[in-house]
Amino acid sequence: MSAPTPSGDVPVRRIDRILSYTALGLLAVSVILFFAIIIGTAVHTDQSTPLWRTIGTIVYVAPIAAFLMILTVVIMSFVRRSRANKADRTR
Repeated sequence: MSAPTPSGDVPVRRIDRILSYTALGLLAVSVILFFAIIIGTAVHTDQSTPLWRTIGTIVYVAPIAAFLMILTVVIMSFVRRSRANKADRTR
């Protein structure tokens, strides 16, 4: 059983919002570029140009970066909540 939470909710910090929205944006861009690759392949574009290579790299790297950002937000919130619970128990 987990320890009780402090009387008030732990406030959300600016860095948490920035990381969350950036991760969401990276995932959205990755999905859009994935569909661009599908459409580009369907219309037989030359996929060996630097633009398409950049798009392909973003599609591969962006979800990994977004996952790491979300993981960072989750870990930071667990640590902050743990510290708040410890501070609340010592009172």
